[in-house]
Amino acid sequence: MIPRSFIQDLLNRLDIVDVIERHVPLKKAGVNYVACCPFHSEKSPSFTVSQAKQFYHCFGCGAHGTAISFVMEHLGLGFVEAVEELAKSVGMQVPHERSSENFQKVAPDLYEVMQVATRYYREQLKLSRRAIEYLKGRGLSGEIAARYAIGYAPDGWQNLSAVFPDYQGASLEETGLVISSDNDKRYDRFRDRIMFPIINQRNQVIGFGGRVLDRGEPKYLNSPETALFEKGHELYGLFQAQKSIRAKQRVLVVEGYMDVVALAQHGVEYAVATLGTATTPYHIQKLMRLSEQIVFCFDGDKAGQKAAWRALENALPHLQDGKRVNFLFLPVEHDPDSFVREFGRDAFERELGQSLPLSEYLLSEIGRGLDLSTQEGRSQLLHRARPLLSAITSPVASLLLRKKVAELAGISQEELETLFEIKSVAHVPRPALKKATRTPFPVQRLLLQCLIAKPALASSLPSDWHGEGAEGDAIAALLLVLREADFAVSSPALMQMFEGTIHARILSQAEADMLDWGASFDVDAEFAGLMSRLDDGHRRERFMALQGRVAQGGLPSLSSEEREEYLSLLRR
Repeated sequence: MIPRSFIQDLLNRLDIVDVIERHVPLKKAGVNYVACCPFHSEKSPSFTVSQAKQFYHCFGCGAHGTAISFVMEHLGLGFVEAVEELAKSVGMQVPHERSSENFQKVAPDLYEVMQVATRYYREQLKLSRRAIEYLKGRGLSGEIAARYAIGYAPDGWQNLSAVFPDYQGASLEETGLVISSDNDKRYDRFRDRIMFPIINQRNQVIGFGGRVLDRGEPKYLNSPETALFEKGHELYGLFQAQKSIRAKQRVLVVEGYMDVVALAQHGVEYAVATLGTATTPYHIQKLMRLSEQIVFCFDGDKAGQKAAWRALENALPHLQDGKRVNFLFLPVEHDPDSFVREFGRDAFERELGQSLPLSEYLLSEIGRGLDLSTQEGRSQLLHRARPLLSAITSPVASLLLRKKVAELAGISQEELETLFEIKSVAHVPRPALKKATRTPFPVQRLLLQCLIAKPALASSLPSDWHGEGAEGDAIAALLLVLREADFAVSSPALMQMFEGTIHARILSQAEADMLDWGASFDVDAEFAGLMSRLDDGHRRERFMALQGRVAQGGLPSLSSEEREEYLSLLRR
């Protein structure tokens, strides 16, 4: 593990403009620098780099981060590799420490265990003529096998003992590499299988998928859920595909490991696979951040149809206006692997071009088997549509689908919205203002920006500070980290700490808005003004609470201290 103090020192030594200009030509634009974004295709520059604040932000695709983030994304490096690359460029030596304090809450040696196992399986592949012939028979080259670090687990019960002297140690069981039987005997989980390492976005092996070479059950065997590996959070091939996804602004979601590597072999390099589980909301959100279009490509059989519908249901709450979700169903006799091997890349991408938009797929499925010329058929259509339409939060997608369903059911949009108890945007009344709020959201956004710009200001906030909404949660998280560090954290280091957390998005949005600050913007004065407004708000809230009690029971209902406080607030 790399100490946090070193990350801060490194970011303080780096100039993000110098780092990015090694890869992307930048042009001065006022106090900032701009370029066409390296993470998506565009004709006019929306990629902005702030030298003063040491971050980049793309207003087109939302890419955002520090110098470390840029090197990770642009070069496809893991976190440690990116830090080592940058440290080398400024003549710094990266220290490593063992510590229980880790953002990922995973012992660093577990990653090393997985890396050792990966190297072992890759060496075993070179020694197995049978495994090599199997991969060649599936049309895979050595280059693709190396890119995806494909290996082979030989037959036998305790082969891993050859590379792990402490075969009985806890780490092998914690990573899912071995299984302990009821009589305390231990054996390798993966035996006589082609091994597909599952790699996270920091280029760390976190699990494996093993495929039988001949007939056998199960056909695919995955690592169990461990401290490193959560199936519902990870996607096979995402690390290798992310550059192509950014460039194409399209990601293809398939069902199997072989689908991903076969497509890559034929030049379709933007495919990822779910890991023996349904597509989850977490998968959808992760892919939405990377791309403008998600295409789900499942087999045409009943299992594929079921998986596609589950993906649609999980996608609905996360639809974003301007982004597309499509569904491609290949002929029943084909999966992506067999199709691309038989017909080639161009034919496969022509099929992609004819994939069904989510709206068409949804409407075709809810109307399947119904006679819409009858009242009963239209009633059943509305019954099927209601939970789906209610799940959509994207204003445009929701509105257009409501109109289409109403048309199919032979009723007006207003009638449908009344029936479904959905409030149309045009009919939503403006909410009444509350008499008192704990911390107004616009104030919180500006407060968050001040803390990002000058983290040391956080020492002025009370220990019991609380806020509301995403900004309030982010401020509370910043305060926790800053107090632990005695408020001695630089702005870039602070933002780097929150990369990949649930607060990363709101922090990047707040930081992007800071690009509009002029050179004369006085952070200290703004912060002082915000603190004064917050104090006024808290006093007003306290006064309203005391006044409510006085209105009900008079001054005697207050204690002597509360009465003195109330009179003081009243005079104020």
